[in-house]
Amino acid sequence: MVLPRVYPILDTATVAACDAQCVAVAGAMLEGGAEILQYRHKGFWSRGRFQEAREIALLCRTAAVPFVLNDRADYTAILNHEGIPAWLHVGQDDMSPLDARVVIGPVAQLGFSTHNREQMSAAAEEPVNYVAFGPVFGTTTKEHPDPATGIAALLHVRAITRLPLVAIGGITLENAAACRAAGADSVAVISALMPRPFSLPGVTERMREWQRVY
Repeated sequence: MVLPRVYPILDTATVAACDAQCVAVAGAMLEGGAEILQYRHKGFWSRGRFQEAREIALLCRTAAVPFVLNDRADYTAILNHEGIPAWLHVGQDDMSPLDARVVIGPVAQLGFSTHNREQMSAAAEEPVNYVAFGPVFGTTTKEHPDPATGIAALLHVRAITRLPLVAIGGITLENAAACRAAGADSVAVISALMPRPFSLPGVTERMREWQRVY
């Protein structure tokens, strides 16, 4: 598989901190040219939260853009059953990739987060389509993030995996090129897509800027 060079993540906590609505922000990102979109929610999954994810997945289907659901293999399977294409991304503390594959089936794309060389080596034995590595730089979008790895560690793990590699964690327009030079196929962007003061046109422009520059 070939991943887009920019991998936007719609983090519900980050959106809430801007007093914004996730569906509207997703629409602004897609208008700005997002070529993939991950929906990440780390809190309780209410019925309304799943409906929100479904609405964003429908926007992505209309735009012919891959939609990625974070953590929830069950909801990913439901969306695909409904004819709404969805990928799944899991982390080290989520359902294992092997178990997730049982739930989502053999066709849906599956991503897997890693944070060190040992985890990246182990990922080679998992039924995943791509891997993420980080946080490369310090990040504020998780309550208890793993220690920042740095560019040198990204360069080292690139040498031990042939899977498409997404760099994540504190990535900005100023440091994204260094991730690319270290071998990342794609960079995950969260806070750097949310302008301050916040506005939906600002999100669209930020997305366009990333597509132009990176």
